[in-house]
Amino acid sequence: MKAVFIVFNQANTERVEYMLHKLEIRGFTFFEQVQGVGSKTGEPRRGTHTWPEMNSAVITVVEEDKVDIILKTVRKLDSRNKEIGVRAFVWNIEQTV
Repeated sequence: MKAVFIVFNQANTERVEYMLHKLEIRGFTFFEQVQGVGSKTGEPRRGTHTWPEMNSAVITVVEEDKVDIILKTVRKLDSRNKEIGVRAFVWNIEQTV
């Protein structure tokens, strides 16, 4: 099993939800109003007067064979509008209950 953590500008919320639906990923946790800044060229997302935009995030635990298609879809979404930004991170899940 793998955890996939996707961070995205709130402008991409509907697209990310659609992606999860199309990839038949039902189990996930959605985090609204996540603050941060991209590591390379991203603008801060702080929900303030100076930096009004916000991010959201979703985490899902999937079988390993789903990871590549998720990452491919995230890359495609990111390429549609680089300024908005979306990133995905993957790590191993050792155990679940």
